[in-house]
Amino acid sequence: MGRQSASGKRTARQPHVIGHPPPARVLRQPALFIATLGGAGLARRAPGTAGTAVSVPVLLVLAPLGLPVYYAVLTAAFVLGWWACAQAERRLGFHDHPAVVWDELVGYLLTALPALHLGWEPGWGLALWAFVAFRVCDIAKPWPVSLADRRIGGGLGTMVDDMLAAVYAAALLLAGLVWLTP
Repeated sequence: MGRQSASGKRTARQPHVIGHPPPARVLRQPALFIATLGGAGLARRAPGTAGTAVSVPVLLVLAPLGLPVYYAVLTAAFVLGWWACAQAERRLGFHDHPAVVWDELVGYLLTALPALHLGWEPGWGLALWAFVAFRVCDIAKPWPVSLADRRIGGGLGTMVDDMLAAVYAAALLLAGLVWLTP
């Protein structure tokens, strides 16, 4: 018995109640393929961490292209994710199914944005610290992230809780970068 989301669907907070969609099904359905980041969300353990790990190369390729490109891709990824996560919720029958990790990609990219905007060098150091900061905040879900996670349904709700977690993660990342910089 999962919790009820705002959309009336059970939430996926009890993994023993739900299963992962079959990989062949994910690969055949574009919305599920996108929502699971090409299947990264099908990881049996820590699918959110797997989704974020798959996002690291995206940051490393995207960041050197400049902020206008970064903003455009981030915006397009949010809109695409909203649609794909809504479709995945309908097809899987759960709000924010653990296999749905597109929101991790967008949240991770959003976490790094303020540091890039302030001129921090895009590279492995920034990518690693952004990864750690985002995973900590996404897992901990401090208020109001936890409230959004419970109250906002549909694809938008799946995306919004990770966007809010990214705000906390970006603050944590910036504090860490300032503290670690001589």
